[in-house]
Amino acid sequence: MAKPITIIEFMQMFPDDDACLDFLFKERFGADHECSRCGETGKWKKLAKMPAYTCQCGNHVHPMVGTPFHKSHTPLQKWFYAMYLFTTTRHGVPAKELQRQLSVNYKTAWRMGHEIRKYLGLVDGDGPLSGHVEADEAYVGGRRKRTRGRKGVVLDNKTIVVGMVERDGRLLTKVVPDTSRNSLEVTVTENVAPGSRISTDEHLGYSDLDKCGFQHETVQHKRDEYVRGDVHTNTIESFWSMLKRSIRGTHIHVSRQHMPKYLAEFEFRWNLRRQPEAMFPLLLKRLGS
Repeated sequence: MAKPITIIEFMQMFPDDDACLDFLFKERFGADHECSRCGETGKWKKLAKMPAYTCQCGNHVHPMVGTPFHKSHTPLQKWFYAMYLFTTTRHGVPAKELQRQLSVNYKTAWRMGHEIRKYLGLVDGDGPLSGHVEADEAYVGGRRKRTRGRKGVVLDNKTIVVGMVERDGRLLTKVVPDTSRNSLEVTVTENVAPGSRISTDEHLGYSDLDKCGFQHETVQHKRDEYVRGDVHTNTIESFWSMLKRSIRGTHIHVSRQHMPKYLAEFEFRWNLRRQPEAMFPLLLKRLGS
C-alpha cells in the first residue's frame, strides 16, 4: 500500500502562498488559459497585491472564487496545510489543533475546519448504494446530558444517524429526526438502489423494506444472533464504533446542527481508507472542477 505524502514533501510542493495560488490557477484554468477579453493564451501574470492573475490586456482571473478559500484572508498555504492534516489523521482535527498548527485564532480555525468538512462531503458525493448493503441507526454526539421527555421517557441529548454501507464498498450516513418506520425506510429508499439486498437488525423501522423493492434480511440481536451466513451488520457497526471513539476523544461532543459536516469528514476517510495516499491528491484535483 502506498503511503500519503510526508510533511517534507508537502512543504516542497507548496513552500509559500504563491506556489499554492499558482497550483490553483493551473488546476482550475490550465497554463494556457485563454483570456475572455483579448483571446490571448498563456499571458497571465500574478498580481502583486491580491491573489489573482492578470492578462496583458488588464483582464483579471481569481482562482480562489468558488473554492472553500473564497473571501478568506487566511494565507492560502495554511488552507492547503489544513486540508493535508484532515487527510493524514484517523480521528479528525479539532479546531484547537488547527489553531495551534496554523497560528490562527480559534474563530478562524473553527471556520476553516467546517469549510473543509463541507468540501470533503462534496468531493465524496452521495449514492445510490447498491449490491449487498448493511443499514443501521445510531445515537451519536451530543453532551452526556439527560432530560425528562414526555410520558416520563428518559432521552439522551444525541443525534440520530442512519448509516448504509456496501459490502467492500462505499458508506453513506444521514441525520434523521427519529427512528420511526417512516424516517428509516425513506432514508434507505432514497439512498439505496431498488433491488439491492439489505441486511439490518430486527428494528421495526426496517420491517417493510421488502415491500419497497429490496431483498431484506435481518439478524436478531436481542436473541444474541449477530451473524447468519453473510447476513450481519458488523461493517456499519464497526464504523459507528470508530466514529463514537473519535468524537469522544477528539471533539468531545458534536451538536445536531453541525453533525452532517462531521459525518461527511468521517465518510470521506472511511471510503478511502484503503487508499490513504489518494486522499490529499483527490482534494487538490477536485479544486479544479
